[in-house]
Amino acid sequence: MLSTKKSKFVNGRVWLSMLLMATLSSCIVSGIATDRSSPASVMNMLEAADTIRATGYAVINLQTSDLPEQRRLLAIRASRLDAYRSLAEQVYGQFIDSSSTVNDLVLSNDSFRARVQGVIYGAELESITPVGADTYEVTLSLRRSVVNDLRKLYLEYSREYQA
Repeated sequence: MLSTKKSKFVNGRVWLSMLLMATLSSCIVSGIATDRSSPASVMNMLEAADTIRATGYAVINLQTSDLPEQRRLLAIRASRLDAYRSLAEQVYGQFIDSSSTVNDLVLSNDSFRARVQGVIYGAELESITPVGADTYEVTLSLRRSVVNDLRKLYLEYSREYQA
């Protein structure tokens, strides 16, 4: 009886140590096990939690201009506006309006519209990057404190407008 309990205890310890080793090795492989005590990594973690990011894209050849340089500038501008739209979605959410029409128990029409509305200020331009030969990518960031201010102002405006 004693040897059975001892073997179960040893088997349990073996399984536990194997599980612990697998967990630690997966953290090292995926790059999670970094020096979290260094000031740079602590600042990166705080900054990541303190900001939201949005990325916008635009294709150069879809811009309406005869000059390639102007098409490039218009694509940068369009990708920046797309990034602002993405920030507004994250701050305020999206309004979805949908409708469906059924005739003789058969769906005959199904449509929906998505809309986002809001004011964004204080966004910081992080990067403008060409992607491939025909697309631009713009990344914007917004500090969490500004997001909270924007939401507060939106709620105050909504209450005044409804009253």
